[in-house]
Amino acid sequence: MAAPPLGLACRVAGAFTTPAVAHSGFRPRRLGPGLLPSKRWSGVVRMGAVVGGGQEGEEDEELRQTKEQAAARRRWETLIREQKIKTLTPREAGYTFKLTDKALLDVRPSNERQKAWVKGSTWIPIFDVDTSVDLGGLSKKVSNFVMGGWWSGSSTLSFNKNFVQQVEEKFSKDTDIILVCQKGLRSLAACEQLYNAGFENLFWVQGGLEAAEEEDFEREGSQPFKLAAIGGVSEFFGIRGVPIFAKYQVS
Repeated sequence: MAAPPLGLACRVAGAFTTPAVAHSGFRPRRLGPGLLPSKRWSGVVRMGAVVGGGQEGEEDEELRQTKEQAAARRRWETLIREQKIKTLTPREAGYTFKLTDKALLDVRPSNERQKAWVKGSTWIPIFDVDTSVDLGGLSKKVSNFVMGGWWSGSSTLSFNKNFVQQVEEKFSKDTDIILVCQKGLRSLAACEQLYNAGFENLFWVQGGLEAAEEEDFEREGSQPFKLAAIGGVSEFFGIRGVPIFAKYQVS
């Protein structure tokens, strides 16, 4: 299976909200494209310009990223429309995980997972905190800090190239797997990866843990689900959001 485009792999996050309706005998709903993120995709893209790069280069990079986002959006809309990926609200996912033998796969990075996680869930990140110390990795970290990371505490993420292999080692391809992340978009990208690898029964939690109420899942960890993605100075003040100049920053 071909790996996703490098640009897309480095920038997926998510932002959805959805009403909570659930019971133990749920039927996954057929959702239209309108329930996917808008074209702006709030909180989706880390524009991460190379430190010292020119404005023209930044504009070219932004255009390339926009095209990649549009292509991914079309693929995901098709997978949901054709019910190849089934959709659950956080409450539906919580009831389903408690009352059935479906697995719950948390694909968030380690800095979010360690603050709050669903009891009994499996953790395999599709993106994780970039710990590289090469020049390219350092330049991304500097750019991230300058563009608001000091406030939000958000980290530069890198794609887990072994994600599908690690899931295959844990689950058979006919396992019912509920995928969840913080806001919903990384788990949707993970669903696409697993579907392309031959997994048959995939359930996407729309809106992610940030859209969940505390009673929807049995939580472990020190933070409420909704606060697991914040950090830095904003965590000290208990404030969500980033400075106005952090135009391209992901939470």
